[in-house]
Amino acid sequence: MLHEFLSTHRSDLIDRCRAKVAERTSPQPTSEEIEHGIPLFLDQLIKTLRAEQSADGIESRKVSGPSGGERPPFSEIGGEAVQHGSELFARGFTIDQLVHDYGDLCQAVTDLAFEMSAPITVDEFRTLNRCLDNAIASAVTGFNFRRDFHVADEGTKALNHRLGFFAHELRNLLNTATLALHAIKEGDVGLGGATGTVLERSLVGLRILIDRSLAEVRVAAGMPARLRLFSLADFVAEVKLSASLEAKVRECVLHISVVDPTLAVDADRDLLLSAVGNLLQNAFKFTRHGSEVRLRAYASNDRILIDVEDQCGGLPAGQAEKIFHPFMQADADRTGLGLGLAISQSSVEASRGVLSVRDIPGSGCVFTIDLPRHRLTELAAAG
Repeated sequence: MLHEFLSTHRSDLIDRCRAKVAERTSPQPTSEEIEHGIPLFLDQLIKTLRAEQSADGIESRKVSGPSGGERPPFSEIGGEAVQHGSELFARGFTIDQLVHDYGDLCQAVTDLAFEMSAPITVDEFRTLNRCLDNAIASAVTGFNFRRDFHVADEGTKALNHRLGFFAHELRNLLNTATLALHAIKEGDVGLGGATGTVLERSLVGLRILIDRSLAEVRVAAGMPARLRLFSLADFVAEVKLSASLEAKVRECVLHISVVDPTLAVDADRDLLLSAVGNLLQNAFKFTRHGSEVRLRAYASNDRILIDVEDQCGGLPAGQAEKIFHPFMQADADRTGLGLGLAISQSSVEASRGVLSVRDIPGSGCVFTIDLPRHRLTELAAAG
């Protein structure tokens, strides 16, 4: 009988499973993988087969579960397999390793029975398959539940981190603006003085914070880009309005080149505004005090390029490749979360463009938005 065969050769079967794990090249095996789940499953399989030999169907199903899968509350095999799958995820194993574990046992039983000419009846083989099916399905359920819980937990932590940052920055800016406005209303200071500058700086900060957050929400939600054709010169003029104010607050010089009035881009205007705004804010933040930030928009062959150049002194070695990673901050100024460049990159890509950076050691950085070139004649034809 199969249960007697399994009991007699239990150690041999476990050794064979261990050997199969050692031979595996993909996924990579681990020394502890076989120690969790398979010996216990083998004992439960033996218990199931014994129960079926005694014609105790209720006891058999209580251990192995019904054919065709099972739902909670799980059988003994199902319950232990759920725990096994959860433990393997916690230990860093893959779902492939999990499924292979049970497949290895089935192969080991079949090979050993063939070598020893041990007969396996059709009913016993059906029981073996039922137990394997239920164990694999339950183990995968446990693995996925633990993985989903982990992903949700990490997502919640990241969301709380971002919300905490947003609320903290929003409160600080509002508090500063309120205090400045109160002082001005008291009549002791005027709008043209230092207090007026503080109010202005706070309002600019609020606008930047809200614009960036809205762009991040759109990108993270996977909302489709709203592409439309518009004048590059008009777009740069709109950017100039807010950028000039920020340059004044940051005490920098903003230089914007003349834009060919015939050029146009086909992009999501709001996301592109957010991307250029983020790049300019980044430039104002890191450029040397009193230095110049340049914005150039021009055509090169069939492309439109928008350059934002600062005079930050250049990037630390090896940072140019990492600078677009979320939460990456390459400067000593760690205000913010380091999300601006990652959001800008996603916003540009939503308009079928490319964002890149060129480091000029000892001088600064040039961030370039690369988009397909269009002309205003197309815009007129579309109208």
